[in-house]
Amino acid sequence: MSGAPGGSITVVLTSPRVAPGLLTRVAWTALSSADLLGAADGPARADVQAIASSGFVVTPVSGAVADHWAWLSAAAVAGQRVAWLVGEDGEPGLLRLVAEELSREPRPPYEVEILHGSYDVPGARLIDLVRVMDRLRRKCPWDQEQTHESLAKYLLEETYETLEAIDLGDRDHLREELGDLLLQVAFHSRIAEDDDAFTIDDVAGGIVEKLIRRHPHVFSTVHAADAAAVEANWESIKAAEKQRSSVLEGIPTALPALALA
Repeated sequence: MSGAPGGSITVVLTSPRVAPGLLTRVAWTALSSADLLGAADGPARADVQAIASSGFVVTPVSGAVADHWAWLSAAAVAGQRVAWLVGEDGEPGLLRLVAEELSREPRPPYEVEILHGSYDVPGARLIDLVRVMDRLRRKCPWDQEQTHESLAKYLLEETYETLEAIDLGDRDHLREELGDLLLQVAFHSRIAEDDDAFTIDDVAGGIVEKLIRRHPHVFSTVHAADAAAVEANWESIKAAEKQRSSVLEGIPTALPALALA
């Protein structure tokens, strides 16, 4: 959006699901070119700290959305190039106000740009799940009371519901049930973290290591001609890892009777 030379507003959107300060080259260029850099006043914002640690001076702007826009527009009208770091919630109120201002006539005498400073990577929403689970565990009385034992029945129930969704061929239902199963993984991991036993990162790290170890035809030089060879390799590697003394060892007794037999 163009106006008078000199003054400009650059609104920098970042993803809360990547490391603070991990910005695109375009974003760093925009920050370096700005005369002023502002952000909503908040308690110890990680993104602001990351930017400040890189040598930038970030001005905390207090008040509501209208106050933030007033600060931005006043600086731009004065001919300054000002950049704004959008907070973790995406600040939809500010973005809506920017859109409303740009739609008015006459148009403002400065440039306005909204750019993405970072993007989500595949799997990024898993970070949201970890954060939500952490907050529930700290603030919800019911979640605080749960143990591995009290949640066991839900894990079994969600497993059967997931199997039913597969049998029915209902993809939407399957997506929902897989989410419920994933919740159980996150919940049990969070309980274990409270007990200083392990964390969700330990769980993820363990399965990543196992997958790499048991797929040498993908991650190493072993050759597997077909799926049968892959399965044979898997069982061979598993047997070497487990060193079980009986064919019955490792079979869960909680299996349904027919499967157990």
